[in-house]
Amino acid sequence: MNLLIKGGRVIDPSQNIDDTLDVLVVEGKIRELGKGLKAPSGIETIDAAGLIVTPGLIDMHVHLREPGLEYKEDIISGTRAAAAGGFTSVVCMPNTKPVNDNKAITAYIVSKAKAEALVNVFPVGAITQGSKGESLAEMGELKEAGCVAVSDDGRPVVNGELMRRALEYAKGMGIMVISHSEELSLVGEGVMNEGFTATELGLKGIPWAAEDVAVARDVYLAEFTNSPVHIAHISTKGSVRIIRDAKARGVKVTCETAPHYFSLTDDAVRGYNTNAKMNPPLREADHVAAIKAGLAAGTIDVIATDHAPHHLDEKDVEFNVALNGIIGLETSVPLSLKLVEEKVIELPVLVEKMSSNPAKILGIDRGTLQVGVAADITVIDPNREWVVEPEKLASKSKNSPFIGMRMKGAAVYTIVGGKVVYKRG
Repeated sequence: MNLLIKGGRVIDPSQNIDDTLDVLVVEGKIRELGKGLKAPSGIETIDAAGLIVTPGLIDMHVHLREPGLEYKEDIISGTRAAAAGGFTSVVCMPNTKPVNDNKAITAYIVSKAKAEALVNVFPVGAITQGSKGESLAEMGELKEAGCVAVSDDGRPVVNGELMRRALEYAKGMGIMVISHSEELSLVGEGVMNEGFTATELGLKGIPWAAEDVAVARDVYLAEFTNSPVHIAHISTKGSVRIIRDAKARGVKVTCETAPHYFSLTDDAVRGYNTNAKMNPPLREADHVAAIKAGLAAGTIDVIATDHAPHHLDEKDVEFNVALNGIIGLETSVPLSLKLVEEKVIELPVLVEKMSSNPAKILGIDRGTLQVGVAADITVIDPNREWVVEPEKLASKSKNSPFIGMRMKGAAVYTIVGGKVVYKRG
């Protein structure tokens, strides 16, 4: 719980720090940042020369699958994957089995995480009971039990009146609403992005309008109720435009995208690759360019993985029946660092989108290296090259479209509360 990290490039957007510094951790908390710090006798020292030292990364969109779907992932394996990816905190979505729509299930997740998790786990409760979109869940109970937000992720709240009330109640209780924005009537039987590739493969498409229409509705409801809303996993140029314009009007809207939406196009589906099937689907190149532009302009606040593990039997089937989703915790850092390499954004901006912004949006006391706070720290080697090999991934599931690809950049130390929970190699 005591250590000294020497000579790394320390980047902490919460304090506007970007400098070569030492970080002293004592009794699990940040004791001092400075140059030439001396380690007390017996303290562990990490030589961070040439490495990047950041506040612990936060993934605000993860599926840990526990309770009920532990054959895909569980709290132990999911947080092991998070630690390997450099994440010190994960925010787990409620579409478990049963759905996390009451304080008993939330309490179970909190208790299990406290006993077994390698990293901090912050649960998200459901907006509606059973995520069925019929009646609101008890948001006050969920918050009291430990939920940091509410969402029916995996399903949109179809009823506009119900979504309005959810925003109003959540605002009064001080809890964030995370919206899965999707117009199901436009999705229909679609299984990938509607466009040239879908036509060529003979697969039914999902138009970009299915996302844009729903994002517009949720943004206007947030404006009407003067309530904050966070839009999950945006993937289209229309979503970027709608959210950019809403922010300019003063609407309290934030949003996230995932690394696959700025790293891949729907060409990845060729060969009927079910590991490239997700919701929302991979889009065409113009949408990928718009997502990058949205990140550069600050329209997109957060990079989250939407880590969605599935068993091989759920992916090794015909494309039409394969389940949506990919794992992402262990590939997020190198894919996101590529944005810096391509000069889309600067490194401090990337750190902000992966640490301090998620903490700020959710109101959790993480995402900073301020003196006195819990020492959640990620140490990254931006030049470490490695290949995504399924047998070396910590996640139970291996459903990644990046299998076999060479990556550049990796977390080499993940530190939670001053304790090294992951050391690469």
